[in-house]
Amino acid sequence: MKTSSRRLAQDWKYPRYSRFEEQLRTAASSWFENKGFPVHPKMKYCLDSLDKWEMNIILPEVSNYIVDVRQQKEKDSKPFPLHKYAHHGLSSQAMVFNLVGPLIVRNDYDPLIEVLRSKGITINEGIEAEFEYEDRDVFNENTGQPTSIDLIIKNIGQKKEPFIFIESKLVEAEFGGCSVFSKGDCNGRNPVNDKSSCFLHFIGRKYWDLMDKHGFSDVLHDQKICILVNYYQFFRELLLSIEKNGTFVLL
Repeated sequence: MKTSSRRLAQDWKYPRYSRFEEQLRTAASSWFENKGFPVHPKMKYCLDSLDKWEMNIILPEVSNYIVDVRQQKEKDSKPFPLHKYAHHGLSSQAMVFNLVGPLIVRNDYDPLIEVLRSKGITINEGIEAEFEYEDRDVFNENTGQPTSIDLIIKNIGQKKEPFIFIESKLVEAEFGGCSVFSKGDCNGRNPVNDKSSCFLHFIGRKYWDLMDKHGFSDVLHDQKICILVNYYQFFRELLLSIEKNGTFVLL
């Protein structure tokens, strides 16, 4: 007798994503309930308004720090965007705020340094971290939302470029894809051998120029589908990190 596919599915050795997300939703719901925080009527794991994002931060000193930095950057006409779902209990931005924020306010980066070294990344003491980094010049992103990095690490007391770029993900099942394709304005064909077929290249974005510069095009030249269709965010962040002579880390 053949075993049904439904029965075989029970023996799959990898945990299912839906179970992972369910566990996190339960934990976030319990946290908000225990704190007595107002939540979305249909999503107990999400606060009822983005304005309540500070309730999603465990330590008050961390949320105070973020408020201060945002205000200072606003004065300097520099962006510090809160993600659309920063008030969500499963927000990756809130996750990195809660993980690294305490290290920043205490000026104690030893735990972060230890983790990075365990992954073979060379890093010395005398560093500082900064949330929400962007540089429009790298890809000539002179309009719209530029490529941004959740967290950077740079040396203390030196006006040097950051050398570690960290992108945080918690429950996202994918990296952001190219909106030109998703809106139906591109057929998804690989433009490596004909960049004129890429709308983004046509309007002056330097994604494919940097693909050429850093050897990606040599690997991708025989692919049929554009690598940015499904991994637009990932490759932009990776290229930005490489162009800045840095290391890209996925948290």
